[in-house]
Amino acid sequence: MNLDELRKNIDEIDDELLKLFEKRMEITHQVALYKIENGMNVFQLAREKSIIDKVRKKAPAGLENSVETLFTTIMDIGKSKQFSEFFADNCNIDYTEFKRTDNMKIACPGIVGSYTEQAAYQISKNAELKYYETFEDVFDAVENVEMPYGIVPIQNSTAGSVSATYELLSKSDLYIVCSTKVKIKHCLACKHTTDESEIKKVFSHEQGLMQCSEFIKENNYFKRECPNTSIAARMVSESSEPLACICSEDCANENDLKILRTNIANANKNYTRFILVSNKIYSSQNANIVSVTLTIPHAHSSLYRLLTKFSVSGLNLVRLENKPIASSDFDVQFYLDFEGSILNPDVPKLIDELKSDLSYFKFLGNFEEV
Repeated sequence: MNLDELRKNIDEIDDELLKLFEKRMEITHQVALYKIENGMNVFQLAREKSIIDKVRKKAPAGLENSVETLFTTIMDIGKSKQFSEFFADNCNIDYTEFKRTDNMKIACPGIVGSYTEQAAYQISKNAELKYYETFEDVFDAVENVEMPYGIVPIQNSTAGSVSATYELLSKSDLYIVCSTKVKIKHCLACKHTTDESEIKKVFSHEQGLMQCSEFIKENNYFKRECPNTSIAARMVSESSEPLACICSEDCANENDLKILRTNIANANKNYTRFILVSNKIYSSQNANIVSVTLTIPHAHSSLYRLLTKFSVSGLNLVRLENKPIASSDFDVQFYLDFEGSILNPDVPKLIDELKSDLSYFKFLGNFEEV
């Protein structure tokens, strides 16, 4: 046989598979109807296991795992379709329409001159800011209704995600309202009375230190973490020691510091994404990203089976993060962003399905980048 003939045979087999798949989905639908009408559990793990055991025994040598993956996926597709049709009729998510204004009240970590402050003004150009020492203080202020909104960094294009923010999102009752992206331009700054040759220690936020790691290594500086780049600048300005900080040029000027070096980040294109959070669920007609967090069981193909649900729903994953769970035996928690709007019925249906299937699931928000 030549290649064209082989491909023709494959096409014919694919046509047969498609007809059989359609037939199986129709019978699966009828089985679900029967179970519902007779008060039976629709999803039965024992039956699934029986099918997998049977097909593995029938599979040709060397294809056992492949056959298991094939049939597991077919059954997962069937279950997702059944859930969408029979159990997801009232899955609307209640939300308040988000309307940006020029004078929003926002809790902000750090002090005047920080990158977070810049992000806040990008969202609300005349925002009324109240400054807090740490990210956790910001979350507490919003949870306790001391402030309606808070803003924190969540991801950097060079150094990756901000773990503290993800952890706070997981354990708080706050939701993401919108996001914004800020170009980061780090500089090295010190007091006017300090000579560059005297500097041994450099202070900044963990992310700032990571983003400028090559510069720090080249100059043999000792790294010291601070809660915020702006707080690092204030500390340097108040210290009697010959210290330096990594911060923005605006922050250096605000604290009357001398700028020694500019553009010291590892990458020229260095951006940080910030999120605005609230204790209410907000969304809008333009919201196009859904963010959730969840855990999955320690079982074969758990992550693959989770991703199948998104594929069946036709929803595109744009971000998948995993973070270790504190005080656990290497358990991890996943954070997912996918394209969609809670106004699209498929999104609340998927969210409801994930809630019902997983031991831990939390909806974090539906938002747009502004």
